[in-house]
Amino acid sequence: MIRIDVYLPHNDVMAISEGLKKINVGGLTVIKKRGRGKNPPPEIHAGKGSMIFTPQFTEKYVLELFVDESKKEKAIEIIRKYATRGKLMITSNVEMVDIATGNINEDE
Repeated sequence: MIRIDVYLPHNDVMAISEGLKKINVGGLTVIKKRGRGKNPPPEIHAGKGSMIFTPQFTEKYVLELFVDESKKEKAIEIIRKYATRGKLMITSNVEMVDIATGNINEDE
């Protein structure tokens, strides 16, 4: 099993989720966070347009998913197809244990 974390500055979550369903990747966790990257966020006009404010942090989305090694390349391809920007972090050799059944490293 591998773990893939996808860091997205834009909400491309639904498109990625639907693409991953096509290759039977079941579990997917979505976390909404605030953060900053190397590019500053767009300015916001406040005070009826008389003030300009540049926020320090913007909303980000993080997807966490576990996939079998055999689906790794296809999952990465789907994520890159549907995500407009962002980063992928891939962690190999993850061991997963299903709490209810005790099964180890099963995809479902």
